[in-house]
Amino acid sequence: MLGIDFGGTKVALATADREWSPTVSSTRMRIPTTGSAEEVVRQSLAAARGLVAAPAAVGVSTFGIVRDERIRLAPNVPGWEGMELPRLLRDEYGDTPVVIDNDVNAAAAAELRWGALRGVDVGIYLNLGTGLAAALVVDGRVVRGAHGAAGEIGYLLDPASDNCYADGQAPLEELVSGSALASQGSALAGRPVAAAELFTMVGDARVDALIDDALRSLAQAVANLCITLDPARVVVGGGMMGAAPRILPRIAALLPRAVPFPPQLVPATFIDDAPLLGALALAVEAVGVK
Repeated sequence: MLGIDFGGTKVALATADREWSPTVSSTRMRIPTTGSAEEVVRQSLAAARGLVAAPAAVGVSTFGIVRDERIRLAPNVPGWEGMELPRLLRDEYGDTPVVIDNDVNAAAAAELRWGALRGVDVGIYLNLGTGLAAALVVDGRVVRGAHGAAGEIGYLLDPASDNCYADGQAPLEELVSGSALASQGSALAGRPVAAAELFTMVGDARVDALIDDALRSLAQAVANLCITLDPARVVVGGGMMGAAPRILPRIAALLPRAVPFPPQLVPATFIDDAPLLGALALAVEAVGVK
């Protein structure tokens, strides 16, 4: 089986057999994303041929969503919005089962099969990274929605603003994502500052206020999701989990106050390479491994 994770700065590939689990080593490869979007895909498929000539199934993780045979909701990655990724994969793999999902849903699939969502009937996987999104789990499976866009919580509205998706905005993501915090923090510091660094700048009143506002908005959004879905467990992953000691307590403090039946709140099992592991989980599922 083959897993492919298309990321913004690199593509990761891995192979596994039917009995594989994350505790077992696998053959992996990373390649940089150079050239046009279609060139990146073609380079990745060429690299995949070197890993496995005839995979039993292929799982693919990508940013954006797949809608009407094209990638949608990927405006920040040049060339990907509207790209016919499913067609390119069919041209390569023919009748081999290929499952494509967005990176957050894929990460949730890994948590369902091997990690913190294993055995959970109703749950939420929250990804805190450069962007902001969630995967919703019902009956032990990721809910993709009527248009494949379930869990795109970055577009949730900000009560203090009239900005919406139609305006080219992602209101919640522009408040609490890693990219938003880095942008706002850099403006405050007068120099480039990564989101991770902001959480170490204790004692700077302006930075403290920025983080406080962001975590308040995030905690409220998570609570609203929990009120809506009534999950048993919320699993939090993504690149911002280096700041988990500040992020998770803030969410945990609000849930018992706001949610009639508060869920468990736990860190994800997989932080590094979660979408790649998710791509492998999609491939495993495609061949019917229980």
